[in-house]
Amino acid sequence: MPAAGAPLDRNFGQRIDRVVDTAVEEQRIVGGVIMVAQRGDILYRRAFGLADREQGKATAEGTIFRLSSVTKPIVAAAAMALVETGRIALDDPVTRFIPEFRPKLSGGGQPVITVRQLLTHTAGLAYGFSQSVGNAYERAGVSDGLDQPGLSMAENLARIASVPLSCAPGTRWGYSVAMDVLGEIMAKATGAPLPDLVDRLIAQPLAMSDSAFAVRDERRLATPYADGPSGPVRMGEHHFVPFGDGLISFAPARAFDLASFPSGGTGMNGTAADVLKLLEAVRTRGGSVIRPETARTMTADAIAGIETTRPGWGWGLGFAVLRDPAVAQTPQAVGTWRWGGVYGHSWFVDPSAELTVVALTNTAIAGMAGAFPDAVRDAIYGV
Repeated sequence: MPAAGAPLDRNFGQRIDRVVDTAVEEQRIVGGVIMVAQRGDILYRRAFGLADREQGKATAEGTIFRLSSVTKPIVAAAAMALVETGRIALDDPVTRFIPEFRPKLSGGGQPVITVRQLLTHTAGLAYGFSQSVGNAYERAGVSDGLDQPGLSMAENLARIASVPLSCAPGTRWGYSVAMDVLGEIMAKATGAPLPDLVDRLIAQPLAMSDSAFAVRDERRLATPYADGPSGPVRMGEHHFVPFGDGLISFAPARAFDLASFPSGGTGMNGTAADVLKLLEAVRTRGGSVIRPETARTMTADAIAGIETTRPGWGWGLGFAVLRDPAVAQTPQAVGTWRWGGVYGHSWFVDPSAELTVVALTNTAIAGMAGAFPDAVRDAIYGV
């Protein structure tokens, strides 16, 4: 395992190749793109497998993927750019921008929820897929931002607000639809649609030309697949994938429906190269999109004293931050920040090694969690 700041050994690419080849041969992953950069230099890049299995279409470096939660760090960076200009503040109440959004506690109390709590997932909100089947979000018809094409933001916010908060804001961590609420705050604060804001504040300055809420070239969009009992199956029009005690509800055609609310948590599409640009910009203290002190704030653990559902990991302003590698059972260094996306993605940044890794696949959930992303990580570190 490389020491802090040490270069990767010469064999790490061969180890990644073996992991990728095995996953494709064993039909656990259909296709994907992996990029590894250290100190800003891309040391490994590979497109593998098939973007569309039924058509025999190979994955290319320029393949566009439905980013799902890889959207979160992009929107978080845009939100922090607005904080810098004073359009929003971390301690602003949500009701300053969305007066009608007033979810209550189970006892009837109506607490204040802040922008900071949305970014740190401590607002008392939730995701339907992270709860057991038949949960209150499901009964209220809340969209996690992956399904229900054509659903408006106003309607989804009303549905979210109708469900009691899981806890008093600021007291517990719970992965949630908070970034969707934040996206609407950003739009209200500026008078501009969230897709336009992200394009102006992040995508254009970083030349992320393929990243947007709309699909800019449908011919390059990867076909989504889902784990099945005998290997990945092509997703249908409305596809459910088991996840923990719940189900993730996918509607792949949502990516083409411009009437769908722009989900700040899951709604973007893009390439591995574009995601790498964003992560590198934050790693190098903001690039051209945010200030160095803002990047430091984003990548620091912002919820000291509060546990997440991932042992050893805390949370910054947009993604997980590593507290204890031994508890987390990872070779990554303290201060590493990471997350993924349920359409089949994982990424991480290890600042001590000046290392950034992006792995996008078209296979849910295997590309995001479990054997494949863990094996890619371990191959890079040589453990």
